[in-house]
Amino acid sequence: MEYFLGAIAIYIGYLWISGTSKSNTVNKSKTRNAPSQTSRHRTSSSASSSVNTSSFSSFDCSDDDEFATFTIETGFGYELEESSNKQKGRWIGESEQLTINGRKLKRGLFYFGGVMNSLDGYGIEPSLVDEKRPVSKPPLNENAETHSDESLGYWPSYASLSQGCRGAYLDWLASERSNPNIPIGYVFIYFYGFERRIIENKATSDVSDPEFIAIFDEVLRLNKVFSANRSFNRYSSDFLELMALFRPSLLEYRMDEIPDTHNALSFKIKLANTVVNDQIVGVKLALAWLKNTFEYSLKMPARRCEEEFRKLFEIRFSQKFGEGISVKPNKTKLRLSYNAASNGIHGIDLAVEELPDPSILKGPIKKLIPIAEACTEELASYSRYLGKADTSKNDIAALMLLPKELVNESNSPVIGEFKKWAEQVIENQDGLTTVKEFWSHTGMPFPKGINKKEHELLTNLATKANIGIAPDQRFHQAKVKADGNIVLFTPAHGEFFEPSQAFNQVSLAMRLGAMVATIDGYVDQEEKLVLQKLVDQDENMSQSEKNSLKAYLIWRLNSPANTAGLKARIEKLKTNEIEFLKKFMISIALADGKVDSTEIKQIEKLYTSLGLDRSLVTSDIHHLTSSSSRTITRSESSDTSANTFKLDEGILAMHESETSDAKTMLENIFAVDDEPEIDVISEQAESDGLDHAHKELFDTLLSKETWSRNEVNEFCGKLSLMVDGAIETINDWAYEKVDAPVLDDDGDIYVDLEIVEELKG
Repeated sequence: MEYFLGAIAIYIGYLWISGTSKSNTVNKSKTRNAPSQTSRHRTSSSASSSVNTSSFSSFDCSDDDEFATFTIETGFGYELEESSNKQKGRWIGESEQLTINGRKLKRGLFYFGGVMNSLDGYGIEPSLVDEKRPVSKPPLNENAETHSDESLGYWPSYASLSQGCRGAYLDWLASERSNPNIPIGYVFIYFYGFERRIIENKATSDVSDPEFIAIFDEVLRLNKVFSANRSFNRYSSDFLELMALFRPSLLEYRMDEIPDTHNALSFKIKLANTVVNDQIVGVKLALAWLKNTFEYSLKMPARRCEEEFRKLFEIRFSQKFGEGISVKPNKTKLRLSYNAASNGIHGIDLAVEELPDPSILKGPIKKLIPIAEACTEELASYSRYLGKADTSKNDIAALMLLPKELVNESNSPVIGEFKKWAEQVIENQDGLTTVKEFWSHTGMPFPKGINKKEHELLTNLATKANIGIAPDQRFHQAKVKADGNIVLFTPAHGEFFEPSQAFNQVSLAMRLGAMVATIDGYVDQEEKLVLQKLVDQDENMSQSEKNSLKAYLIWRLNSPANTAGLKARIEKLKTNEIEFLKKFMISIALADGKVDSTEIKQIEKLYTSLGLDRSLVTSDIHHLTSSSSRTITRSESSDTSANTFKLDEGILAMHESETSDAKTMLENIFAVDDEPEIDVISEQAESDGLDHAHKELFDTLLSKETWSRNEVNEFCGKLSLMVDGAIETINDWAYEKVDAPVLDDDGDIYVDLEIVEELKG
């Protein structure tokens, strides 16, 4: 009896060992192309391992000592059981409809049946849908969460799925196949069928052109829906490119629709032909070279702001190399291959004519990298802004961070809307509006004060719409106030605007003249015209300068005069300078041809505020009118007017004086008012460069090397941070410290421990 029991034990052990060995053998053959870090390349519904694992799914011990039954699980799903379905697998066309296991599928585009080996000869075709294999029942609630389990491993196949996963996959096939939240393993099973259909029939006519286009369109659609998954995005993009190489004439006009790929096949062929034909490498091919070389990786600003980076690179490349760069053919021959996503297809070597492979050359890339780095730096602030929560490329704050070459009203709706509003203000209101109304077009909260940062935003916004503003502190020596007005004009000052000596002199006269014109609280049209003549009749100024000063005059006439500090400055003037100053002010006051008692009183107040003797106002008026052979009558009634007064031509010519006395005098009087900026309290960064919240997050992540995105999202939620923005902030800090990112976001979040050590110093 003991001998009999011992024999049974030995036999059970033999079956166990032989079964495990077979499983290991199968898995070893299947892992020929498995990447070293699978979790970085394809995200499954749950963690899976390329190492074989075994577990008992059922156990039955009966009275007659039958052996236990169990199922061995592997990294590729459950061990395959032979199907009772003997129907040969076939391709289901797009328009064919089937009902499979209670699910009605409105279209095909997949393999269906029970018998079909994979193209490499190892096992069953992974995309083959077999109706004889058991599946779960259709869900009662269409909005129920999609089922997934460990059978949806790294290289899933329909046959190796659990019943629940098979049911979930059929449910997805019966839908629009557009749910972006479906576990990506189901999408890959579907995609495997396209790879087989095209590759198996690449040299035959079994796939018609319409069907070929239908498959291309479907894969392109899937690429857009599931582009967030890097693995699927890469495999599907490579496959679309392969299809274009198989039938170039059919897809010639659709090449631009194919997403960028790494180590692209068509790029290598195009580059090789360009070099062989002794043609220069233009900007588009140069950028493709950068994207497809192993010598350089585009950084976050270039990836996040892909379109902006492309445009800026084209501009900078053309500035540096003109039409392009010349590259000589090398001796290394071009070899092309396609690595399929399906584990049922070996890699494919593509036949190409005898061409060199210049893509491996390092010299040309070394010329392109500095341009890419410069463009990346120019877009860094813009990229960081977009990495924050609740931001958009159309935000004014974002547009202001873009290089000037990339922003204009034609490519930005926000700039276009602002320009339309500004032109209406210029046409209907002489450009006059409030600072608050102007600021409302930025979409940002109204600030307490207009400091340097706020003024730059106003100026940049206006400039990008080709609108000028007055006052512009760069040219008018005056500041915008939050509760004040601002004047718009067009065209703007322009990039190369530099005020002339005449511009500076007249602008100072504008300020003094506006101060006089507004002393009675009302600006007479004649007074305004006199000041405009100072601008119009000056032949030493350009039209751009005159446009700017006319806007500045409107602003001065509609803004409270600021006489603070002028009294002390006037006290330092010489006698002849004071006489000139009084003559100028009275000339402006008399421009309307009359002076009533009210206006004289206002002039007296102005004299007093400037530290001048108010009792001299009447005699100064009399002296000026007498010298011009005019008589003026002082009237007690506001309705009584004096004879028409003509402004002394000497005053109009004041700014043309070759002497520097007048200019020096006005500059001394109207020096730029030094107004303290409004303090804005902001959170200060810690001494190491990270603020408290980001420092706490970083310290937390250092406790292990790999984190799921959900874990990091939970940490960020507690710290009021957004995951993407927090990762970029920490990586930007790391770049400043050691010129390398410390976190890698590839579905899961990886901490680069080597960079951590460098950061510790």
